[in-house]
Amino acid sequence: MSPSEPQFIYGAANLQPQTRGVVTIGAFDGIHLGHQAILRQAVERARALSLPATALILEPLPREYFHPDSAPARLMPLREKVGALIDCGIDRVVCLRFNAALSALAPEDFVKKILVDGLAVQQIIVGDDFRFGSKRAGGKALMAELAEIHGFDIIRPETVVADGERISSTRIRKLLGEANFPAVTALLGRPYSMTGRVCYGKQLGGKIGVPTANIALRRRRSPLLGAFAVKAKIAQQVFPGVANIGVRPTVNRIAKPQLEIHLFDFDQNLYGQRIAVDFCLKLRDEMKFDSVEQLQQQIHQDINQAKAHFTSAEL
Repeated sequence: MSPSEPQFIYGAANLQPQTRGVVTIGAFDGIHLGHQAILRQAVERARALSLPATALILEPLPREYFHPDSAPARLMPLREKVGALIDCGIDRVVCLRFNAALSALAPEDFVKKILVDGLAVQQIIVGDDFRFGSKRAGGKALMAELAEIHGFDIIRPETVVADGERISSTRIRKLLGEANFPAVTALLGRPYSMTGRVCYGKQLGGKIGVPTANIALRRRRSPLLGAFAVKAKIAQQVFPGVANIGVRPTVNRIAKPQLEIHLFDFDQNLYGQRIAVDFCLKLRDEMKFDSVEQLQQQIHQDINQAKAHFTSAEL
């Protein structure tokens, strides 16, 4: 039986399998339509067997662990990913800390210790390109052998394609880099958004007549940089505005990118609130200006351009 409430389990030491389950493993970065198809199949199979549907994820991602300076920007941070997995119907999200010990596990040990002893897997849903164990040594053939030994089934979902090309997080990152938001929306099944809690900033925006809500992205790098026309979702309402993602090169440069949002005709206090920001149109790259006055002029140009966009587009 699936749990009445979704569970988040962190760390291999906290695995306490009470019943066999249907498990799927992946990075699930962005939860795009390809991911959604796998998750939907996991949930449907779990419901048919009256078992919990489990998503196994790793934190940090292996590429971030081995190559922190060159790993690609995440489409969503851990908190958003867990929420999206649960929204897809997953009963248990199991997050294992990817460290030296886990990365050194031989493929056979990974299956025995994590999947069999830790998760009591009955069915596992993985793609044909799934690799597991130390140095990614385990593949499709070995997983089939181990499944027969330990008595679980392997389900291989069909690849989800759009315009003749496999949907992937890498493809979506490329489209975000090109600011092709309609194509990104088509692959995600929803607009690309960032969510966070509004925090106190230097309040420079208010001083130059353009008050902003600041959100610390808490990530090494962002898949988006620059100025954008956006829609912010606050307490079931939607407000148009402009946003900048970057390191503020003109004034008070910061080390990690931050999201700053100015909403049109909006004067509510947002400090401490979590808001979601959908990206609609890229206005320009982030720029370093010679003066605050030049920055102010450019921001007003951004506002006018964004308002013109929302006048012609449905909010």
